[in-house]
Amino acid sequence: MISVQAGLAAALAWSIGHDLLGNPAPIFAPSAAVGTIVAALGQRAHRTVELLLGVGFGIATSDFLLSFLGTGFWQTGFVVGCAILATLVLFGRSGAAVGQAGGTAVLLATLAPAQKDLEWPRIVEAMVGGVVGLVVVALLVPLNPMRILDRDAAPIFHCLARQLREVSAALTTSDQQRAVRALDTLRGMGPDLDRMHEALSGAEEVVSLAPARWLRRQDVERFARASQQVERVIEHSRGVARRSALALQYNERIPADLADSVGQLADAVELLRREHRAGRPTERTRHAVRAAAYRAGRTRAQGIDEFGDAVVTQVRTAASDLLRATGCDATTANEEVRHAVQQGEDSVRAGGTPE
Repeated sequence: MISVQAGLAAALAWSIGHDLLGNPAPIFAPSAAVGTIVAALGQRAHRTVELLLGVGFGIATSDFLLSFLGTGFWQTGFVVGCAILATLVLFGRSGAAVGQAGGTAVLLATLAPAQKDLEWPRIVEAMVGGVVGLVVVALLVPLNPMRILDRDAAPIFHCLARQLREVSAALTTSDQQRAVRALDTLRGMGPDLDRMHEALSGAEEVVSLAPARWLRRQDVERFARASQQVERVIEHSRGVARRSALALQYNERIPADLADSVGQLADAVELLRREHRAGRPTERTRHAVRAAAYRAGRTRAQGIDEFGDAVVTQVRTAASDLLRATGCDATTANEEVRHAVQQGEDSVRAGGTPE
């Protein structure tokens, strides 16, 4: 999709520069348009502003220095270095602004002696290219925001569910190292989370700029709220894995219900992704969450040691956050988890069998 957007933006920017602005070789407009398109999702409007600032700053610096230094090899190097240094001081490590300032300084220092009045065409074409890039991504070929989010969120949900199942299996087989490996994997999810944050920023940009995607704004907002809770679930899952490993290391008694509870959490994570992706009500996710809390209650009622009890606490907290990810408020989520845990405890005291 980005390749299509970039190609279309370059063609339109060239046409405007050639046919409307009368430039026989409009280089700057297509370059700025492509620069806007290939910017990171969620930063395209910001990238366009940076392009224009970089061009303007490069022109100002170059004109000022070249007016009394003249032109030549050392003047070119000095002017480019000063333009980049000044841009870094004012705007920080902004790649777009710095690149445009340096590129503009090179063009003016090398072409100014042979071709006069380059400054104004450079500014106009940069503006045209940036605007064309934004028009393409906002009006002509807007991305599907939910497809962006699902693509980058899928690895997170898959990894989280898979590692919870690994912890469940570790508790079942008394394999402490398996729980440790799951913990290490959960700790390494930072890059996946960063990509999801970038995708969310991009989706929010799309539903803000593209009228054709305004109807998806509520879906994106719902995903944003859910993603915050999923990150909390990941943190609690790390706690589940860590305390499960400790319980196994110290040979604590592990009721089968504890492993089942962690497995039900994995089911809930997978269901949450499926139901959000399909735009369906999240009742199946909530049922799986309540089942996890129910098993946690049965575990506690059967009597467990210190680290096993800590696993139950983490499962309960993760279950509450998963319910919040489905749209429950904090009070309702906590009450539902508490009620399910109590039902589990009561079933053991009454001599009942697991549901």
